[in-house]
Amino acid sequence: MELLKGQKVAYPSQGVCMVENIESKRIGENSISFYALRVLNDNSIILVPMANAESVGIRPIISSIQCKKLIKQLSADFEAVSTDWKTRSRGFAEQLQSGDVFEAADVLKKLTFLGHEKKLSFREQTLLEKAKFLIVSEITNADRADETKLRSEIELLVESACEKHILTQPKVMSAAVH
Repeated sequence: MELLKGQKVAYPSQGVCMVENIESKRIGENSISFYALRVLNDNSIILVPMANAESVGIRPIISSIQCKKLIKQLSADFEAVSTDWKTRSRGFAEQLQSGDVFEAADVLKKLTFLGHEKKLSFREQTLLEKAKFLIVSEITNADRADETKLRSEIELLVESACEKHILTQPKVMSAAVH
């Protein structure tokens, strides 16, 4: 995969970045080419070796068609949530590390649902906020949406998914507590 200067890309755990430059640096005897990525959220620069870009999960941001699919998925029902917090936490972290915004949507819906059942742990709350940030960041940049309106719309869509899920998986956490 070759990225172009000025292209917006998604970087797992960082959100949307802009390819600021493509530069070469000498490290010992070797010359290595890097993508200089500006993180749009905080304006920091990350240097990623071009050879590693795909393996770390960097990808072009979603298209407007994929954006519509993502918005539709946010209100869809989801699979049962694991009652084992270790399994759940590990799975959610892996989903967010994948860089797949559709996986982040799954994490957001499941953690929002769990939040209705019980108070989320600090780690779960952090993962929930990260998932929401990654989704808002990507949709805002893919579809040029207004961020404030988008956050509200996402919350409504996710609540709709939780209501659908209650019909298929009522009181998951209360069964685990007893």
